[in-house]
Amino acid sequence: MATKRDYYEVLGVARNASESDISRAYRKLAIKYHPDSNPNDEEATAMFKEAAEAYEILTDPQKRAAYDQYGHAGVSGPGGGAGFSDAEDIFEAFGDMFGGVFGDMFGGRGRRRGGGGRRQHRGADVKCEVHLTLEEAATGVTKTVRFERNEACAKCRGTGSRPGSTGETCRRCNGHGQVVQSAGILRVQTTCPSCSGSGRIITDPCEGCRGRGFVAKRKELDVAIPAGVDEGMRVRLSGEGEPSPDGGPPGDCYCFIGIKPHSLFKRDGMDLYVEIPISYTQAALGARIEIPTLAGPDHLTVPPGTQSGEVFRIPGRGMPDPRSSGRHGELLVQTYVEVPKRLSQKEEEVLRQLAEIEHANVSPKRNSFLSKLREYLAPSE
Repeated sequence: MATKRDYYEVLGVARNASESDISRAYRKLAIKYHPDSNPNDEEATAMFKEAAEAYEILTDPQKRAAYDQYGHAGVSGPGGGAGFSDAEDIFEAFGDMFGGVFGDMFGGRGRRRGGGGRRQHRGADVKCEVHLTLEEAATGVTKTVRFERNEACAKCRGTGSRPGSTGETCRRCNGHGQVVQSAGILRVQTTCPSCSGSGRIITDPCEGCRGRGFVAKRKELDVAIPAGVDEGMRVRLSGEGEPSPDGGPPGDCYCFIGIKPHSLFKRDGMDLYVEIPISYTQAALGARIEIPTLAGPDHLTVPPGTQSGEVFRIPGRGMPDPRSSGRHGELLVQTYVEVPKRLSQKEEEVLRQLAEIEHANVSPKRNSFLSKLREYLAPSE
């Protein structure tokens, strides 16, 4: 039995290499030894598999630690090594790390029908919006949302062909649904543009959907909105998006949250903010005042000498945390001293007495307009 090479040596990286360094090194080797670039080259295929096995071990923290301590013995046996039987296993395992055209080339992003047929593509996502009051966002609520999506045509059952017609095999891809294009030394497999991956050309379109296979439908769903959601958050409705064009899984529907402005409260994350007016005497002498909360009225003790603009924090009276059950923000109560625009005669007398005690310079008491007019028109002595 041949001795396995050191995994770090296989990838050409140091033993303290980061995961990004390991991924970068593997990409280069995978492209270099890809079977499409080296047809009928068993040595290149072996190098390709060796690089994939090293990558699989060294990017798993637990397997890498075992390998660093015990070598190949630490990752052998059930659940230890990668165990790739052929290059196709590698494509399925690591295709997503390449993205774009490399994702298609290595078999990522889609599933294959029957283990060797055309890839199936996931349906597109759709979006809808729901607008809540602050109270609804605080307690959670079930809302009915409406959106449009495509559904399989009832007449042709999604085939796009008139009932009884089967169409013909696509000549461009010979029914495979995929075409191979050359990109330098690489061969990139993409969806056939002629048949859109179906492998067949519609010759007699269905009247109900005009050959599309799908028709637009308006959908209504009841959505449970969790407590504590904020503006711009979204709720995912799994499998409620567009259908797949080739029998794959459907997409999702994302429900975006909007919060209506509140007449009293302003929101900052999990905290709520409210302004409360107090009188001069309450600010100076202290008072127990009633304040609003989302759970109903409550009371706040304002200490003597409270200044206008002072903020009092009430824990647990803000918004709930949608990610942590039982956790709430704070209610921030900002008081401001409200100066009356009109005073009764008694109030004015008391305040003028206070001004005299404080030696405050205040405006004199004004005469009525008629008194001023009489004084103006009276002949001077």
